[in-house]
Parts: sequence; structure tokens; C-alpha cells
Amino acid sequence: METQKLFQVDLGHLMAFNPHHSFSSQPSSREDLVNECLQKGTELVQAITDSLFNLPSTENVDGPLVKLPPPVTKLPREKHLPRPKPPTKWEQFAQKKGIKKRKKDKIAYDEPSGTWKRRFGYDRANDEDAIPIIEAKMNDDPEEDPFAKRRDNKKKRIEKQDKNRLQNLKQAAKVGALPSHVQLAATALPITGTQAAPKKVTKDELGSVAGLAATSTASGGKFDKKLPGEKTARHQGKYRKFLPVVEGSGIGSQEKEQTEKVLNKIFSKNSHNILNVDKAINTYNVKKEKKWRSEKAKASATGSKLKPQKKLHKKSPKKGSSKKGKSK
Repeated sequence: METQKLFQVDLGHLMAFNPHHSFSSQPSSREDLVNECLQKGTELVQAITDSLFNLPSTENVDGPLVKLPPPVTKLPREKHLPRPKPPTKWEQFAQKKGIKKRKKDKIAYDEPSGTWKRRFGYDRANDEDAIPIIEAKMNDDPEEDPFAKRRDNKKKRIEKQDKNRLQNLKQAAKVGALPSHVQLAATALPITGTQAAPKKVTKDELGSVAGLAATSTASGGKFDKKLPGEKTARHQGKYRKFLPVVEGSGIGSQEKEQTEKVLNKIFSKNSHNILNVDKAINTYNVKKEKKWRSEKAKASATGSKLKPQKKLHKKSPKKGSSKKGKSK
């Protein structure tokens, strides 16, 4: 208990420390230092536990509950206190007119369907896009499309809201009360909060980035519109050369030569596995004999056509001979 009296316990932060602690002798090794720190830490935790059990408690299903006193020790802040944001135009107008902000319900009544639906999001109540018919008024232009007019009005409202939002951010930036995420994005600060000086972009880096952006299209920037003063992007590396698909003279015959070289290399390396010499000779002899026979047949056919053809007439038998033959 005497050692625990030396501890200062702050139950608001669940913290205890000994301001008068000092090592009796410098530890000889790291293991001795760790063991002594664990021993002192156990004593501090025991002091916090004893102080907690001395407080009045209430019984609960989970066990005794204790209400902690307010903290005593003032801990320093890592960052400065947030500066108050200047009021927006709408907040100034609402304060002037006495308009109080009230929370709306998440569900609203949908008049076309007669049911209750969500106020925002998909299938919301009183959705303008879901209305198939718009009633015309007396002063409406008959030649004007009401659906297109409604879309234009919505687009203008969104643009106005974005403009007001940017204006409010500018006013907050002047005071130095920008939101943390907006400030990090605007000033390119790291997450740690250290203000690193922004890097100055050189002319060459800008040119390389512009060249990458220009050549990122499918055509490589060939058909893109050039900005005034923009130079053509330099091609880094070598151009790939492709042989023509259609065979022809000059470059067109290089593809055939290239394929023949590849095939010759393959056959020369694996000729003992791929080529059967006996079978190749027999196939060559058979083809040669067939060719010779076909040429011989063609030559005989052309020779017979050139010779004059004689018509053969059969002799008709005589009448007397036929009768004699019959009488016999």
C-alpha cells in the first residue's frame, strides 16, 4: 500500500503513473529492462484496479458497473482546435428570417400511387421522372416540350447548388476553416499533417504528361484535335514494321521468303524425325509417271484430231444373191 500511495491515478483516463520512479541501477541487458518494465506496469495496473473497486458500484447482469469521475490530467492536443466555419448564404438568410431547421421524415406520401415511399433514392415518392403526363397551363407555350424544360430546370438547379457550394468553400478557405478532407485535397498534404512544400512541375514533365494523354487514344492521338501551341507528341522507341498481307513483287515477296526460311530451319533440325526418304522417292516417281501418262494421252488425242477421218459405208447385198441363198 505504501508503494501504491506514490502512484498518481487518474480514473477519468484510466491512467496511473509514478512521477518519482527512477532505476536503481542501469540494466545490464535488454531482458532485465523488459522484466523491470513489466513489473512496474503490473503495479500500476493493480493500482488502477484497486481504485476502481473503491468506487460505488451498481449491480448488473454483466457484473458491477462503476461511473468514472471526470478526468483530471490535461492531455495535449495533436492538432489545433477547429476554427468555426463562416455561415453560408442560406444560414444567414435563415437566421435573418427566423427559419429553424427541422428534420424531415425518411418516408413521404406518394400521391400518384397512393402509397408511402422513401423520400430519396430509387422508386422515391413524387418522382418527376415517373410522371408520364404533365398538365398544361394557360400560359404555357404549346411548341415547347415540358419534359425537356423540366430537365433543363433540374440541370440549372444542380449547377446553382454547385456554384454556391464552391463559394462557401472559398469563404471558409479565407478564414482557414476548410474541412480536413477538402484541405488535404486542395493543398496536397500527406495524411500525417506535415506541410510538405508542393513540388514545382517542370516544362519537360508537363510535356511528357501531355504527350501521354494525347497518345492514350486508340489512334495514338492521330485524329485528336490539337490545342493552340501544342506540339505533336514524340514517339518513344522504334516503329514496328509489318510485312504486307498480299503477296507481290519487292516487299510483298519477303513474307514468302521468311516463311520458307522458318520451314527450312525446322526441317533441317528435325529431318530424321519428320522426312521419310523412301516414301518421298516413291511419291515423286508416282507423280512423275502420272504426269507422263497424262501428257502422252493428250498428245495422242491431238494427233488423232489432225489426221483425216474416213467414212466407212457398208455394201448393200444384191437382190439375186439373196434369192439364191433363200432357194438353197
